[in-house]
Amino acid sequence: MHGALFVAKTGLSAQDTSLKVISNNLANVSTVGFKKDRAVFEDLLYQTVRQPGAETAEGNQLPSGLQLGNGVRVVGTQKMFSTGEIQVTDETFDVAINGSGFFQVTMPNGDIGYTRNGQFHLNSDSELVTAEGYLIEPAITLPDDVQSFTVGVDGTVEVVVAGDATPTQIGTLEIADFVNPQGLQAIGQNLFLETAASGAPQVAQPGEEGLGILRQGMLEASNVNAVEELVNMITTQRAYEINSKVISTADEMLSFVTQQL
Repeated sequence: MHGALFVAKTGLSAQDTSLKVISNNLANVSTVGFKKDRAVFEDLLYQTVRQPGAETAEGNQLPSGLQLGNGVRVVGTQKMFSTGEIQVTDETFDVAINGSGFFQVTMPNGDIGYTRNGQFHLNSDSELVTAEGYLIEPAITLPDDVQSFTVGVDGTVEVVVAGDATPTQIGTLEIADFVNPQGLQAIGQNLFLETAASGAPQVAQPGEEGLGILRQGMLEASNVNAVEELVNMITTQRAYEINSKVISTADEMLSFVTQQL
């Protein structure tokens, strides 16, 4: 009876973690470039009371045995890197990646971060930066008296300055991809870091080596489907209630035993 209580307790804990993952997805339904998570479950160790295949007598074997599970746990959260809806903003410094790949960002400590959020800005030095003020890598610096700023589908950045109608190329927005993007470490601020699981970044121009292309004046919305997450939330709630019911039932059975003996 005590075993059922502990098994149900692991179920409550796992469903509570699952609900936290779902709530984070819903909280970021409007976050540009956000990638939803899903909880990954696994069952715990089994107590083998009778080994499957063990001999009960000469020439006779147990067909299935007796194994008792000890519950469940959450072993990971998996990022889902499907492309979100591309939304037209018509803002000059908004750039979306249509396909795979990440923008590269120089962190304050010098490390390179990776993001799908192309909502860029200019700082006081006319450099292209993120909303947190982190420089884009490779750095893009606009000259004075810029009249137009254009990002091509291949990442080519061109500007037109006052007094010269000829576009001038000032740099290229390169993007990076990984063998296993789900191995990236999410650190907040729409940023990811390389890990041993993700593999080394493969940097190239947009449109090359299987990378996506860039779309200026557009942004990639969060890939969270609010309706799907609400359904998942209801499923999680019902699973939590069922495990709570197991604890109540086990408690009632224990109370019955103590009162009747």
